Amino acid sequence: MEHRILLVEDDRSLADAICAQMKLWALDCVCAVDFRAVMAEFARVQPHLVLMDVSLPYMSGYHWCAEIRRVSSVPVIFISSASDNMNIIMAMNMGGDDFVAKPFDTNVLIAKVQALLRRTYEFGAAAPVLEHAGAILNTGDNTLTYAGGHIALTKNEYRILLTLMQNKGKIVSREKLMEALWQTDSFVDENTLTVNVGRLRKKLESAGLHDFIATKFGVGYAVGER
Repeated sequence: MEHRILLVEDDRSLADAICAQMKLWALDCVCAVDFRAVMAEFARVQPHLVLMDVSLPYMSGYHWCAEIRRVSSVPVIFISSASDNMNIIMAMNMGGDDFVAKPFDTNVLIAKVQALLRRTYEFGAAAPVLEHAGAILNTGDNTLTYAGGHIALTKNEYRILLTLMQNKGKIVSREKLMEALWQTDSFVDENTLTVNVGRLRKKLESAGLHDFIATKFGVGYAVGER
């Protein structure tokens, strides 16, 4: 199994060097490019492990680690030139699993990555997360988080949102959504679906997610349609 690593490092030459070395060890390394939206990068890559620099544009690595911890237990290794005790303690308190001080031997870094991957995934893989407009749907525990808060979902609401976010950018027919709800052993007809979507919309709007689900009259619904 090839593990994916998300590298959040704004020094491009260092990031390229780390990724090149990772590939020699059969590790799929993806460099983050949008430091304003690291959670969107996280959801896109679905990494098995994150390498996180502390000093980043816009928000610190500590901030992004805390955001990751709201939705996932994926391992996070901090890499930083600020290696004093206070920074190391901060990294651990924010949910980091290890801390590697710059400058470092890339082989030592890879050894730490491989050891942490073995310990984490010996008994199973991490559940994927889906992201849109800053909202994160965790398919492991069926939770939705946005702006630091959790949005409680019913079984039907979760299934509707999962189906729409799995088909992000596409129109999902009402028939396909009703089929998805049948999988939850719910009796579903046209009216039941409309009621469930309406309740879900109200929950999303009350949490600040306005116009998250678009209606395509006579066809179905969509999330993130371009």
